[in-house]
Amino acid sequence: MRYMLMRKADTDTENAVLPTEEILQAMADYNERMLHAGVFVDGNGLRPTREGCRIQFRNGEPTVVRGPFEHTHELLAGYSVLEADSLEDAIAWAKQWPREDSDGNVTLELRRYFTLEDFEPGAALEKHRSMGNLPREMNVHVAFGGNCREAMEFYAEVTAGHLEAMITYGETPAKADVPEAMHDRIVHSSLNLRGRRLMGADMAGDCYQAPQGAQVHLDYADTERAEQVFQALSEGGTTIMPFEETFWAHRFGMVKDRFGVQWMISAELDQCQ
Repeated sequence: MRYMLMRKADTDTENAVLPTEEILQAMADYNERMLHAGVFVDGNGLRPTREGCRIQFRNGEPTVVRGPFEHTHELLAGYSVLEADSLEDAIAWAKQWPREDSDGNVTLELRRYFTLEDFEPGAALEKHRSMGNLPREMNVHVAFGGNCREAMEFYAEVTAGHLEAMITYGETPAKADVPEAMHDRIVHSSLNLRGRRLMGADMAGDCYQAPQGAQVHLDYADTERAEQVFQALSEGGTTIMPFEETFWAHRFGMVKDRFGVQWMISAELDQCQ
């Protein structure tokens, strides 16, 4: 069963007083214990209500009420999501909240999540259930013949994405199963583009096959920026379709870059309905 453990606000949290290093360490240790026990799912702190708002509806009409809000003890400063077998188990973990937080003077609240099984069957419930069947992410993985590091660093520079992982075979248990020449090759890399990822890895010997039959698509609102990316990917590569106006986009082009990866670049794409 899933529970939300809510940490109520106080004067310090509403005044944006940040936790000390001691408190941060204590909370990290606490979360780590729950993580190792399979209890901790997620957790976050919230900024003061003066930086937030409430949206109140009256007869269906919304009104935005800006913070800060009164009754500090009723407000929320942060939360953790716990997976526990019972309310008693969740309480047992809540009682271990670090004493370093506000010198041991905090108020917590535990609430159990509803699940789809709590509701009567029906069309609306099935719609919610179908959304729950979606994967958390949809990413693209590309194979390389030994130049994954060069390619991914190039893609990060061209797209301004965040290169969040670059791991070699030699840094993993796979080290024992691959030739020594592969130890400095990449077993996993990840380029984060607004929460979607282009991942890549080097394949050994005959395992590598040049990508074909698939393209990585990037869509831009700014035509000039889209053309810059298209031109950068074209350098040393092959233009498959020039970057020009089409009936489905203000500008669109296709290119195979110098690493053998195919791209589709568009600007002001007309989405299919």
